[in-house]
Amino acid sequence: MIHKHQVLIIGGGIAGMGAAIEAKEAGLDVIVVSLTHPVRSHSTCAQGGINAALGNHPEGKDDSWEKHAYDTVKGSDFLADQDAVELMCKEAIPRVYEIEHWGASFSRYEDGRIAQRPFGGAAFPRTAYIADKTGHQIMHVMYQRSVKLGIPIVYDRLVFKLARNEDRVTGAIALNLITGELEAYQADVVMIATGGYGRVYANTTNSINNTGLGMVLAYRAGVPLQDMEFVQFHPTTLVGTNILMTEGARGEGGYLRNRLGERFMKRYAPEKMELAPRDIVARAIWTEVLEGRGFPGNYVHLDLTHLGKEKIMERLPQIRELALDFLGIDMIYDPIPVQPGQHYSMGGIAANKKTETPLSGLYAAGECSCVSVHGANRLGGNSLLETAVFGKIGGKEMVKFIQEKGPHNDEESVRKALEEAKQEVEELLNKDGDEDLFELMRELRETMKEYVFVFRDEKGLKTALDKIENIKKRYKNIKIKTKTRHYNLELERAISLGAMIEIAEAITYGALYRKEFRGAHYRTDYPKRDDKNFLHHTLLYRQGWDKLPKIGKKPVVITKWQPVERKY
Repeated sequence: MIHKHQVLIIGGGIAGMGAAIEAKEAGLDVIVVSLTHPVRSHSTCAQGGINAALGNHPEGKDDSWEKHAYDTVKGSDFLADQDAVELMCKEAIPRVYEIEHWGASFSRYEDGRIAQRPFGGAAFPRTAYIADKTGHQIMHVMYQRSVKLGIPIVYDRLVFKLARNEDRVTGAIALNLITGELEAYQADVVMIATGGYGRVYANTTNSINNTGLGMVLAYRAGVPLQDMEFVQFHPTTLVGTNILMTEGARGEGGYLRNRLGERFMKRYAPEKMELAPRDIVARAIWTEVLEGRGFPGNYVHLDLTHLGKEKIMERLPQIRELALDFLGIDMIYDPIPVQPGQHYSMGGIAANKKTETPLSGLYAAGECSCVSVHGANRLGGNSLLETAVFGKIGGKEMVKFIQEKGPHNDEESVRKALEEAKQEVEELLNKDGDEDLFELMRELRETMKEYVFVFRDEKGLKTALDKIENIKKRYKNIKIKTKTRHYNLELERAISLGAMIEIAEAITYGALYRKEFRGAHYRTDYPKRDDKNFLHHTLLYRQGWDKLPKIGKKPVVITKWQPVERKY
């Protein structure tokens, strides 16, 4: 049986649900297919807030969407497409108010206006927040809206293959984890909104399902991946688990201290201090560690003790709870040990500001996409904003596409993809090699942590690429011990590992190609930004499993702001 719908959304986070809501309200037949239930999606883990130039903070009365846009472009180290940034920052204000009107209970000032806090790289306090549970609240509001509209959502589905013909995307194939059966979905338009790839790294804030499989869906269907070398390492993740300790902690006045008790950010960003952009703060922490001023165990302290119990309990209750649960440390009285960890992908599926990909009928929004509004470094508070704004835009654009192009009625291409998917699953289940897929996954993740981390150089990247290619060869010889079909999570991990290997290769190969220091991509052997040779987006085109990708270039869209030296 083939399930037929006008709109297929792959992924149930804020971007996907936003698109589904928009398309459903326009009267289209929409279905959301997700690996997890929407309120368990990784969008719920976003803590600190969502940016919009509301001008509510006493120090932010002169804020504007133009100033928000400039901060974003500067934060991106001038690699973001400025037309897309302008669109996002313009739409931020009405989108935040719309989400508020849907029921999001934003923290407020005494006069009732939405409260805003300072975040890194921003000229004004413009991050609207709901204590330190912003993503959690917005996701629940989105889900409630989808229930009200009657949007069908199926979860426990691993979508691992797109169907397409020569002209356009025609649907997708999913593994039903509950039954082990394959399901075919035919659709006139498809959006991928599956989030990031953080589990490719051994130290990440990301949920276990963030393997990058959604990006690889498009990659294998002929769509290039863009700017994959730009990986964000969040400065403050909890030692041991790498659970996120929100930037809102520093926005509320938290200090970073080394083992000498120094607020060491004065050496790296004397004006912004702890509220410099994330790439700068992450490099500063890791420099302190490498130069011997960190604590044993490779961490520094996030000190919030001076904020007082009342402020912490009002503004930062969740991260206090997390530090208590996982380390037994109460940040009201003691500092928290933190270190950089992989957090976000600035790169992803190549898409324009309408969320269109080069494959007709295929759209991408949220972290899995690269629009590009983040360039070489994302500012805190702009990720929730990107999902909220471009999810909605993508929904509108899919409606337009169907109105203009109509249905494709190509059932044959979907049946062909289903047969290919059946064969791929059978081959995996019948593998009886001598390689442990979980050991390969561990090796891959440790390789990325070791060689493709905050500081990079040619030798390390080549070593990483060699190790990834070795893992890729050994992947063909894995053994799946569990042969049953229902809830075969070993099969799910095997499919995901194949995608993780391709993502790791793309990140590393892109990083080896880009011989400069820009934003989060710091090459110690090329320690200066090189606008002459690298003021462009990197495009990676898949050449097959056994070959490295082909590299292409795409100009950066510059509308108002010419690149200048980035200082804070």
